[in-house]
Amino acid sequence: MNAVLASIARAPARLLRSGWQRVRRPSLVRRLMFAQVGMMTLLWSLAIAVLLNSAFNEDLSIMDASQRSMLVVARNLTDQPARQYESLRSMDIALRNSFGGGDDNDDAAMAPSVIVWQNGHEIYRSRGLPPEGIANTRPDIGETVQVNGKSWRARTIESPSGKTRVTLVTPGTEQVWLTFQSRGYYILPLVISVPFLLLPAWLSIRLALRPWRKVASEIASRGPHDLAPVSTQPRHDELQPMVQNFNALMERLRASIAREQSFIADAAHELRTPIAAMRVNVEALQSLLIEHIPTERQDELFARVLSSNARAERLVGQLLRLMRSNASASAPRALRLDDLVQERLAALSALAHVREVEIELVEDEPVELMGDRDSLVSMIDNLIDNATKYSPVGSVVSVGIRRDGDMAVLTVSDQGPGIMPALRERVFDRFFRDPDQTQTGSGLGLAIVRSVIDAHGGTIALGDTGVRPGLRVTVRLPLGPLGSLGIVAPAGS
Repeated sequence: MNAVLASIARAPARLLRSGWQRVRRPSLVRRLMFAQVGMMTLLWSLAIAVLLNSAFNEDLSIMDASQRSMLVVARNLTDQPARQYESLRSMDIALRNSFGGGDDNDDAAMAPSVIVWQNGHEIYRSRGLPPEGIANTRPDIGETVQVNGKSWRARTIESPSGKTRVTLVTPGTEQVWLTFQSRGYYILPLVISVPFLLLPAWLSIRLALRPWRKVASEIASRGPHDLAPVSTQPRHDELQPMVQNFNALMERLRASIAREQSFIADAAHELRTPIAAMRVNVEALQSLLIEHIPTERQDELFARVLSSNARAERLVGQLLRLMRSNASASAPRALRLDDLVQERLAALSALAHVREVEIELVEDEPVELMGDRDSLVSMIDNLIDNATKYSPVGSVVSVGIRRDGDMAVLTVSDQGPGIMPALRERVFDRFFRDPDQTQTGSGLGLAIVRSVIDAHGGTIALGDTGVRPGLRVTVRLPLGPLGSLGIVAPAGS
């Protein structure tokens, strides 16, 4: 109960770690989404800069009509101060409204403002303007005026008599930009629009990348030895070079593998004839010499020669089988793996008897799968041959076949010296042998086994028997139909 509660308590932490790992993992879709958001931010920034610059930094003469209207009102209502002030106030609000202000907009940093003088006295000042004087040095000319570290654009017009003056004031670009930022007019639209942009951006990118995913899916569905060109031919300029280069790479790999297989096949075939001839001649010479000068030393020397010859024959045979195991596959068919194991045990019992090792079938459960018979025969023969070869005299090799869910499980256990854990992956490499082994061998048997298992979509694991010295080999093969087999190996080891 405590273990269950502890597992439940750790679940949020696992989900958090999993989510963080997914966020950290590079993603092309996420990169494109960030690029779109960044581009939108850049365009928004440029648009705001252009709008602000055009709205507040253009020639103040564009507001000449409003400014002169205020001048006329101030002159005509000189004898009515209350009406004069209300009229100027109404015109000021209308001017600010045209630039996005309003009745309650008292901030001169975001809208044009006015100052009206009459007979040397200030009769009207827009709200928000600094109390310090903002005045031009020349009439009818727009100028930049600095007041308390802030820049203002000002333009003053006056009546013919010079008794009435109206100064139009707008904030400088820097002041407008800072005010715009501080009030969130720049960042708030981005914050509000980004969530609504991400989903359409994600959908558009996913749709745009469908040809890419189609090519990737075709490549991912291939077997380990399928080097055929990609059948999908995209029309898009971005994908065509990738597919063409991939197909060119596959062509070079096919040519390289064909040369390697041709070399191995030619070399093995060329070696078989002289090795067979050498064996025949040595055996004939042995018979001839034993008839005339039989000595114990001669028997020993001839035995060594024949042993080396047998080893060379075995190596050539395994080279041929390894070459064939990399060839194209035949069509898989349904077969009974348990029947195949029994058949091979019966065929190999004579070899085990010569080595004074007993083979027993400890588990025999009916198992049917889709596979290539010759490949599986080669796998079984190599496993049992290795087990009997490395087992001591009088020992037992145990073989079992059973089902485990949707997998067939084949186990072969011996009582030999085993393989150190550090070498259990390397023994599947071609021509690699345990340095401590005293038995002769070519180092190709387990490489052939691994290639057959990989072709059938299975796994192989080496482990200890648990109760005595030795090695347990566990092979797991899927029971379901196979898409394709990439390797076929003939029977024999």
